[in-house]
Amino acid sequence: MAQPTLGPARPDVAETRPGGVAKARGRTPRSGRPGLRTSPWAGWLFVLPAFAIYAVVVLWSIALTFQYSLYRWDGIGPSTWVGLRNYGKVFTDPDLYGSVLNAFQLIVFFSVIPVGLGLVIASTIRRIAASRLALVARTVLFLPQVIPLVAAGLAWSWLLASTGLVNQLLARVGLGGATRAWLGDVSTALPAVGVIGAWVLLGLCTLLFLAGMGKIDPTLYEAARIDGAGPFREFVSITMPSLRQEIGVCLTVTVIAALASFDIVYISTQGGPGDSTMVPGLEIYYLAFSQREVGVASALAVVLMALVILCVLPLQWLTREESS
Repeated sequence: MAQPTLGPARPDVAETRPGGVAKARGRTPRSGRPGLRTSPWAGWLFVLPAFAIYAVVVLWSIALTFQYSLYRWDGIGPSTWVGLRNYGKVFTDPDLYGSVLNAFQLIVFFSVIPVGLGLVIASTIRRIAASRLALVARTVLFLPQVIPLVAAGLAWSWLLASTGLVNQLLARVGLGGATRAWLGDVSTALPAVGVIGAWVLLGLCTLLFLAGMGKIDPTLYEAARIDGAGPFREFVSITMPSLRQEIGVCLTVTVIAALASFDIVYISTQGGPGDSTMVPGLEIYYLAFSQREVGVASALAVVLMALVILCVLPLQWLTREESS
């Protein structure tokens, strides 16, 4: 008897082959989602808006500053091409390069002291972390970060005045001969401004170090104590190497704050007495808006930017080298 004739095989019916392996007809295997294609330029579409704003606000301003530094211009009338003469004035005028030297002196107060004291204070707070005193210390130390720099400058100006609280305390303890107008004396004005900056930046450095200490494995300290290490040896051998990246961040932030300082100096001394506390940021302000020397002010701004980069890049490089 003749066998019935079957119609054409459906393309989506699986054909069973020897060994139990089924193969679908007429289907092409696909991987991933259909219709999606990745482009190497897709990421730039997300970066482009932020980069456009950055280019207009920052890069374009830097380019204009460099352009102005090549001209003699009062900000209103026509400008005159002078080439690199403005830069020559920056490096030969004692008032201009003296402000840069003052900024480098402030690095000791704005950077070295906050980082050094911050390490010691953070290590001490870590040992008493379970007590209420640690919470109070964190709050008190971070308080200067909340206070505006203008208010901080005014408060310290009152404290360091000739009749301020500092001189009153010195007179009470029998050191009346040491009293003076700390911000009005040529020999003490710059260190007094440095003390204000150290007070402002100490809390930031301390909290960064405390955050870094929180990620250190406690068993390292336990092993060190078993080996007979004291607090100083723990600090040098465990805490300091573990906080390498945090120290790099603090040094970067505080060095920039010292070289680009403006608010505290303007409020407390306005660059005086004389030019003993003049810094590049304040000098640029006076040159551009008081003396109408926009070209020289722009040249000093470019030099300051280059100094900041030259100081910050080695710190970043050393941090990456040690951490790699």
